[in-house]
Parts: sequence; C-alpha cells; structure tokens
Amino acid sequence: MTDTRVLLVDDHPVVRAGLRALLDSGGVQVTAEAGTGEEALALLAAPDRAFDVVVMDLQMGAGLTGIEATRRIRAEDGPPVLILTTFDTEADIVAALDAGATGYLLKDAPPDAVRRAVRDAAAGRPVLSPSVSAQVRKRAAAPATALSPREIEILRLLATGATNRRLAQALFISEATVKTHLVHIYAKLGVDNRTQAIDRARSARII
Repeated sequence: MTDTRVLLVDDHPVVRAGLRALLDSGGVQVTAEAGTGEEALALLAAPDRAFDVVVMDLQMGAGLTGIEATRRIRAEDGPPVLILTTFDTEADIVAALDAGATGYLLKDAPPDAVRRAVRDAAAGRPVLSPSVSAQVRKRAAAPATALSPREIEILRLLATGATNRRLAQALFISEATVKTHLVHIYAKLGVDNRTQAIDRARSARII
C-alpha cells in the first residue's frame, strides 16, 4: 500500500518538524514542506512533484493566507486541502470551507486523529474537528440567521474600526450596499448598532 503523500504548509519550522514527526508513520509521509502559500503553489506546480493532500495552516505572516492559497489550489484542480490550525472562529471556518478546503482540524487534536484526518482528506472525505462540526451544524440548522461569508468579512472589518466609506472601498461596493449588509447583520445578530454587533460576534466566536 502506497503512503499518502503530504505537502505540509506552515510558517513555523518547529511546528513543521513536529508535524512531520507525527505524520511520517501509519501510511502517511510528508514528501515536501513549505513555509508560505507562495512556496506551496510553486511546489504543486513542479512537474516532478505529486501530492495526495495539502496540510495547510491558516495564518502565515506576510503573503498569501492559508485561505487564499487553498482557493488557488482548488481553482487549479489541485489536491484536497486539510486546514490544520489553532483558529476556530466561524469567520475562519466559513472562509476556509468556502475556499474549497476538504477538512478543518484544530492543532490540539490527538495524533491518531490528525493522521486519520490526513488520510480521509486525501481520499476526498470531509473532515471536521468536533467543535468545528458543531458550528457547521448550527449554521445548517438556522440558515435564515446564519451570516454569509461577505457579512462575516464586513464584521471583521468593522472590528478594526473601519467606517462605511472604508468598508465600501475595501470591498469594492457602494456605501449603500454596505448599509444594506449592516441592516441584515444587525437583524441576524439581534443588535442595534455596530458596537453591539462586534461584541456579539466576538462573544459568539464569529470573529
């Protein structure tokens, strides 16, 4: 039986070393590493490289985020991507799954669960940490009140203190459209203003 070939993407060398030690057993083998999203894309484009799955961190300093790298990989019909991160906000989960990630696992998962998740993702089977799965089920159970990826993006920008004009410029939409989004966000969160919206989003781990 051929080992599952893994491209490991994380900007911390110590983390990559630990994950390699964890993964290089049980039918899984890390065949290449990348410290940035750009390096990962270059390795995937190399004609002499072949991977069954990409294990991707979310935040990697300057350059491409794990979400943007995932979007590009999937847009080019690349291998499945398993997000392995410490971040479990709804904003990150929604963005990653919207980008095409096959799985979303937290780094505090047991070693056997991580290896199993890598094999499952390589086979195209969806993989979610228990807490992530709970959030996904919650959204599915109440679709009318679930925030859309764009609404979550607006909330994240709101939390930086952005004005309506700045939001419009950042998202390439009109201020009138921003106001419409805010009305929907307030209604879904059951709040009356942006300060309350930010507080509610943070307490609910949406952002």
